[in-house]
Amino acid sequence: EVQLVESGGGLVQPGGSLRLSCAASGFTFSDSAMSWVRQAPGKGLEWVSAISSSGGATSYADSVKGRFTISGDSPKKTVYLQMNNLKPEDTAVYYCYWRGLYDYWGQGTQVTVSS
Repeated sequence: EVQLVESGGGLVQPGGSLRLSCAASGFTFSDSAMSWVRQAPGKGLEWVSAISSSGGATSYADSVKGRFTISGDSPKKTVYLQMNNLKPEDTAVYYCYWRGLYDYWGQGTQVTVSS
């Protein structure tokens, strides 16, 4: 059974940092590209970042480029999203996403950026 479990969200002041984690199981993590997607209150899903299966290629939405860093740890089967210089507009539920035979999503972790 495929499982994606996010953690690391919380309340942070503007300019602060958080690191999200996504622990994966039930599939071959080392062969899999992974993504982070977010949903702000009252808005649709927004793709944030992706990492290739090898970890050698990463991509980011323009809205987070230069502030967020995605990385993966294959032995731990975990993908991370380091978020720096957070802004109120980064407030959202953040989901880990894997496209296997089907689309798989974690339960999400809430990130709130507010003073």
